[in-house]
Amino acid sequence: MKSRVLIALLFASSSLLAQTQPVLVAMKTPTLRVGKLSFKDLNKNNKLDKYEDWRLPVAERVKDLVSQMTLEEKLGFMLISTTRMGGDQVFNNGVQGGGPRPKITDGFNEEDLVQNTNMFTRKPLGAPNMSAAGTTKGVTQFHLRHFILRANAEPAIMAKWSNNLQELCESTRLGIPAIVASNPRNHVTTDASVGLSVGVTSFSKWPGELGLAAMRDFPLTRKFAETAAKEWRAVGLRKGYMYMADLATEPRWGRVEGTFGEDADLTSNMITQIVLGFQGNKLSNTSVAMTTKHFPGGGPQEGGQDSHFDWGKFAHYPGGMFDFHVKPFKAAIAAGTSAIMPYYSAPKGKEFEEVGFSFNKAMIGDLLQGKLGFHGIINSDTGPIEMMPWGVENLSIEERYQKALNAGVDIFSGAADPTTLIEVVKKGLVKEERINQSVAKLLTEKFELGLFENPYVDVEEAVKTVGNPEAVAAAELALRKSIVLLRNDDKRLPLAKKTKVYFETYFQSGRNAGEAIKVSKPNYPGLEFVSTKEEADVVLLWLIPTSGGLFSSQGSKIDLNLSANRIDVNHVNEILQAKPTIVAINYTNPWVIEEIDKGAAKSIIATFGTTQDALLDIVTGSYKPTGKMPFTTPINQAAVDSNKSDVPGYMEGPGYGLFAFGHGLTY
Repeated sequence: MKSRVLIALLFASSSLLAQTQPVLVAMKTPTLRVGKLSFKDLNKNNKLDKYEDWRLPVAERVKDLVSQMTLEEKLGFMLISTTRMGGDQVFNNGVQGGGPRPKITDGFNEEDLVQNTNMFTRKPLGAPNMSAAGTTKGVTQFHLRHFILRANAEPAIMAKWSNNLQELCESTRLGIPAIVASNPRNHVTTDASVGLSVGVTSFSKWPGELGLAAMRDFPLTRKFAETAAKEWRAVGLRKGYMYMADLATEPRWGRVEGTFGEDADLTSNMITQIVLGFQGNKLSNTSVAMTTKHFPGGGPQEGGQDSHFDWGKFAHYPGGMFDFHVKPFKAAIAAGTSAIMPYYSAPKGKEFEEVGFSFNKAMIGDLLQGKLGFHGIINSDTGPIEMMPWGVENLSIEERYQKALNAGVDIFSGAADPTTLIEVVKKGLVKEERINQSVAKLLTEKFELGLFENPYVDVEEAVKTVGNPEAVAAAELALRKSIVLLRNDDKRLPLAKKTKVYFETYFQSGRNAGEAIKVSKPNYPGLEFVSTKEEADVVLLWLIPTSGGLFSSQGSKIDLNLSANRIDVNHVNEILQAKPTIVAINYTNPWVIEEIDKGAAKSIIATFGTTQDALLDIVTGSYKPTGKMPFTTPINQAAVDSNKSDVPGYMEGPGYGLFAFGHGLTY
């Protein structure tokens, strides 16, 4: 932060002081001296309050600060809303925008995968209150201190914006710092709709979550989380709205891409490494706090429909495997996840209250907090009060807040104006003592993250850290390890040197007609890339099926055949019949490939969000495939239609799967 005038106080005159005096950074508040020690006078009263005294236990600091907050300040503190960055285009077309745009090369480029889908086009109960107040008004009038940043900007811009936000917060009555959360920013992803991912960024680019699971490399998974955490901290992001502990047991669900697959044990191991990598063994000033989602598991959706919509409001458990879905959350709790987010869904069945999980006391209060012993933050998903109030539609807005608070929710996502919540307390629907419990949890997180001592970042360091060479090198390895060799019947792979290759990528985003096919002639050593399949010895065909994104749903029956997901199977079969062909398929769901699987597809590769160079390294044997399938692919659509939504594919019985969970060949 060389461009700023800071008061940075680090005392090391004795070994004792070196251990106890933290770095203090103050922009708008004076500092107090007690002997040789320094403290920030956050409430500007010229005396050392307990919450300003970093020597005291966090619980004591929290108790003091809660006692000084007004009701309005407490309730503003219990909201988290999307904040806008000047010039961002996030809500113009429903995808992340305003950030760096790498040069698009021929073939499968990460940016090509960003879908033109809109999170908010088909909300059954109206548009969300995502931007009810500008940031300044939100901080100074609504007392907001929790924000979701969805904008995609360069590291320097993000770091400067974060510092400006923290300076604004420091100038307020109590000087409480902000915490900024984000959805994932480090993956090659197909569906970059608002609320799912941020698409192509300057951050190191790793495989999608399914690809991380396909690696079966837990140390590298930890390396990913530690690397991403450093990048996030550098720009001021200190909270992740991630990762999904949901299980991909329902192959039609539109959020399979964000999971770690269908197996509870694999997902538990992945979540453990992710939480420990981002947070460390406990929250500290080097942590990014995690929000594990979506309790008690968003995977078993009825018909595969998603509960963002009225037609997908129910989760169900036809196989009686509710506990299987809870298992990864137990792992997240054991690893110390800072927060857990319930899903919108209402559980279907006589043994459950059929209300959304954010309103469901049996799920949150009794199971999550009581039986599982989770005492961290319960963070609602975005908009259950006004947009997705499944099972409580007949309650007033105030009564919905009351029911959610009684269930155990601590912070509400998607709202920026606390007026209604204030009325809930003033009318006696919820006691202020209950509010104090939630505020205390939220403050504890901030104190443990060290934000009260130093919420600022170094802009120059942010530029150096985000996407640095070490991070990129680790990500490059992961991109290769994530690829799975499914079939190599004729031993065509790996390709011999000097093979003439026609490399075609097939991806139809739906935005523009005729854009599906791209022919690549990369400068890749050892192979000769040609312009037509007639010239080729081998065709490399990379298929990128897509449903169009989660938020393009119309509630109609979900078909996982390639032809139903923007792939021209006649075109594919013509190539298969004309030339020896290697078919690579990017899996965001367990696609049904029987339309092209008629004996001609003898060489098949699975990708889960990777790069062209990584695929070519597998095809040539420069890197031998090691990946394993994170889910079972159904043999046909009939198997999909008859699946039990809460049961993993490997337990569906004989005749269900084509490529089994854990399947993966090598050379």
